[in-house]
Amino acid sequence: MSDEIELESESTATTWAAFGDLMSVLLGAFVLILAGVIAMQVQLSNQLDETVRQREAEADRLKTLEQALAGPLAGGRVTVINGRIGISGSVLFALNSDRLQPEGRDLLQSLAAPLSEYLQSRDELLMVSGFTDDRPVLDSNMRFADNLDLSAARAMTVTRGLIAAGVPSRSVFAAAFGAEQPVSSNEDEAGRSKNRRVEIAPIPKPKTDAATDAD
Repeated sequence: MSDEIELESESTATTWAAFGDLMSVLLGAFVLILAGVIAMQVQLSNQLDETVRQREAEADRLKTLEQALAGPLAGGRVTVINGRIGISGSVLFALNSDRLQPEGRDLLQSLAAPLSEYLQSRDELLMVSGFTDDRPVLDSNMRFADNLDLSAARAMTVTRGLIAAGVPSRSVFAAAFGAEQPVSSNEDEAGRSKNRRVEIAPIPKPKTDAATDAD
């Protein structure tokens, strides 16, 4: 009888020990899952905070740019869309030409001071981009091989014009896109006129490799 009682006691003890081990495993798994969920929530919260900060910084940048260009914007001679300053090609140049018209020269003069002031408070550069419509350069104009060549010449002309008007040369550079990236259809003159344009876009300065500088 006593042997049976001892066996039952050992069996019960074994059962409770196994149950305890199982609960420990389950508790450990629960803790790990909870820790993972908390870590994920913290990561998502940090990502959300960073996204909000980036959007606020972008909104502040656009507001600062628009305030700097309040005069030219009010006159309707330039547009600012998503931080890109757009100037109609017809304001700056005659058709198939890279020589500034008087109106275009005056416009660049009016942009130089506010753009320079904007750059002084920000770690940015100005990218001057030239664009054309998709019509081939006139055969009578042998100065340009194609639309890419024409857009490059116009971008360089505007870049030099801004530098001559006071924008630091280290803060501005030219880029050419030819007929790529149209903003309107090239099927009619109204659309082609919109595509013949120059854009000035503030962009962040490239990061300097500290290790390379040290060498």
